[in-house]
Amino acid sequence: MELWMIWVGAGIICLIIEIFTPGFLFMSFGISAIITGLSSLFIHPVYWQIFLFAIFSILLFINLRKISDRLISKANKPTNVSALIGKTGIVMQDILKDGKGYVKIGGEGWAAIADDNELLSEKIKVVVVAIDGNKVVVKKAEEE
Repeated sequence: MELWMIWVGAGIICLIIEIFTPGFLFMSFGISAIITGLSSLFIHPVYWQIFLFAIFSILLFINLRKISDRLISKANKPTNVSALIGKTGIVMQDILKDGKGYVKIGGEGWAAIADDNELLSEKIKVVVVAIDGNKVVVKKAEEE
């Protein structure tokens, strides 16, 4: 078996392992091994092939980590109900002291309670400050 086939085979095995492990480590090894295997058709001394593999592995690992960090940070944005915190809405039904009312936030109606147990009348702008079960906790929005 020729040396370039071993490099490419090892690269394919690393890419398969990457499917089952996170972190892009094996992907950088796999791509580097495939590149080294293809370049070994032109570069014959083994020590140059190993050097090429090491350089490509380091460069790919650093760059793939940057890409993965960007993808992961986008995935950590708040979703579902927690995304409502900080949004503004309009009181649709009075929020009574120590009771609940209803607000409209982004076109959806939500059961709401007041943050500081104050009376909030209809048509008042409110801001969501927290989530309490299936209710949003709101306070009167600052006038601008």
